[in-house]
Amino acid sequence: MGIEMIISAEHSRDHGIIVIAINLFGIAKALPLNLLINCSYRKTEVYECQPDASYYIGERAKLVPQGSAVVDLEQFAPPDLVIEVADTSLADDLGTKRLIYENIGVSEYWVVDVQKNQVIAFAIADGGSRRITQSQVLPGLPTATIESALQRSRQTDQTHVGAWLLTQLQNS
Repeated sequence: MGIEMIISAEHSRDHGIIVIAINLFGIAKALPLNLLINCSYRKTEVYECQPDASYYIGERAKLVPQGSAVVDLEQFAPPDLVIEVADTSLADDLGTKRLIYENIGVSEYWVVDVQKNQVIAFAIADGGSRRITQSQVLPGLPTATIESALQRSRQTDQTHVGAWLLTQLQNS
């Protein structure tokens, strides 16, 4: 019997809504995206991480690594956007993991606070990060839209949330 990380229903639902929202944004805006779910990244003998979701965006979508091994960041570019869904791990996601993502060179890092239906987004540059409320790697996507989708997902199914999101994104 193996040891598995316990993932709550809320964590799973929020993870799904985030992926739906970003993918619908890419579709609505004709923005190339490549999503990797739970992909492991390693910077030799320095850092290893496994974000809930990571995206290669725009022209960099074609840089998405291939193969079945852990992504070696000495050979491949880091993702543009990394997302952690935090239920019981919020402090670690905002602290230690944020520092890791700053050091491996992602452009943007989001933490989804399951308890508050909140997206805490950071732009990363020059080895540091700052809070943002509008994505820079997904131009025109405010975190408030994602938060509204998360709140709606507590009251209705993902198909209805996705339809609402698509309408919002097409009209923005």
